[in-house]
Amino acid sequence: MPSFTEIVRTRTDLGPADVAWLQLLQADWQIIADLSFADLLLWLPDRAGTGYWAAGQMRPTTGPTAYVDDVIGTFVERGRRPLIDAAFDQARTVREGDPEWRDEVPVRMETIPVVRAGRVIGVIGRHTNLLGVRTPSRLELSYLQTAADLTQMIATGHFPSTGQRSDHADSPRVGDGFVRVDAGAGVVYASPNAQSVFRRLGLSGDLAGHAFPDLVRELVPPRRRPDEETLSAVLGGRAHRDVEIGGDGPEAVSIIVRSIPLRPAGEHIGGLILVRDVTDLRRRDRELVTKDATIREIHHRVKNNLQTVAALLRLQARRIDNDTAKLALEEAVRRVGSIAIVHETLSQAVEETVDFDEIADRLGAMVTEVGALTGRVAVRREGTVGVLTSEAANALAMVLTEVLQNAVEHGYDDADPGVDGTIVVRVTHDAGRMRVVVEDDGRGLPAGFDLDGSTNLGLSIVRTLVESELDGQLTMLGRAGGGTSVVIDVPGPAG
Repeated sequence: MPSFTEIVRTRTDLGPADVAWLQLLQADWQIIADLSFADLLLWLPDRAGTGYWAAGQMRPTTGPTAYVDDVIGTFVERGRRPLIDAAFDQARTVREGDPEWRDEVPVRMETIPVVRAGRVIGVIGRHTNLLGVRTPSRLELSYLQTAADLTQMIATGHFPSTGQRSDHADSPRVGDGFVRVDAGAGVVYASPNAQSVFRRLGLSGDLAGHAFPDLVRELVPPRRRPDEETLSAVLGGRAHRDVEIGGDGPEAVSIIVRSIPLRPAGEHIGGLILVRDVTDLRRRDRELVTKDATIREIHHRVKNNLQTVAALLRLQARRIDNDTAKLALEEAVRRVGSIAIVHETLSQAVEETVDFDEIADRLGAMVTEVGALTGRVAVRREGTVGVLTSEAANALAMVLTEVLQNAVEHGYDDADPGVDGTIVVRVTHDAGRMRVVVEDDGRGLPAGFDLDGSTNLGLSIVRTLVESELDGQLTMLGRAGGGTSVVIDVPGPAG
């Protein structure tokens, strides 16, 4: 099924400003579909002028759909749908007399021209499944009247609004709570759900008959509501935007209020206000923030503890005269330090993932600080590893530390003091795999070296981590021109 953008680009001559207008309309037309109890189809004129393309479709959540199947991407020739032709040519809303039957369902259709800057750029077909129509209640009459006002605004170019848009991902819908206010900000009608939302704030009677901004001032403390100008504009139905208000105390109620001004003939007659109780969502948000802070604090403490362990091992190494034991302790210090670097990065991250490239660079700097070799061996990274989970980052950090340490210690331990060395960490990605190649220009592998038969502790650690923790493969080869090449082939980072 083609997307809206594809249809606009390949089938129409609409300009960027027209497309932006249509996208604003589609951002809010779920509201119109729900208020109308009807499906909405957006028809755009073909660039050849021979018909219309269905570029958008919205089903109601308040009633049965008239279209079981998707129709986006279908083409209707001029003359086959006279109502679409009339709405587009005459720039007026057109209603048909008799319903059409679709899949044994009677469907009433009307067409609304989409007007921008005095020009019709498309047509909205509103299709009502008549099997779902019943004797309307006051709620349904209020819904339908508000839908009629909004569609008239579309036909006169007053909707959608180009002002400030909602920045709440949990913006309210019609079913969450519906309030209709008049031009003086008085509540004309409030749905049962809206009544329930405000009773949680302490309302004892009905919303109807109250001046909405004044009522909210009584129920909501100043620190939990916007400034007076914004409050009056939104709750009076004069500003197309939303705000969050709430009660006070440990069990504070949080409500999102969204306002859409109604100007069907150009003059302000009131506003549609949708409300949603988001108390539970905000409580969960706070719990997630607390959990996130706790996890980061744990990573910070783990990092501190690992650094303390490394410091103790370093002190112990200084008190030992045996060179073999001292070397073993120094290797342990570096292994613990590599894990500490990962936890330090995690303590500063929002997610339980880390950008491993910074860690790789820090590990390279750490392992080259080896006595007489300090400053003589440089580590350079080519390519990017990307973002890894904490588990993968810990394992790869240990692997990289061991491989770099082996390259430094065994590749350059008897090098000419006047010769500097270079270790390159080259990262490539292909077909869901990541290949990390560590190449040095040092002494190279000893004669007869066999990775499978090696008893070196560091290499045993590396093989175990690569194969068991990273689900990858490890290869060590002699490098053409001298030196060693270590290849780590593992699944690539997700995303």
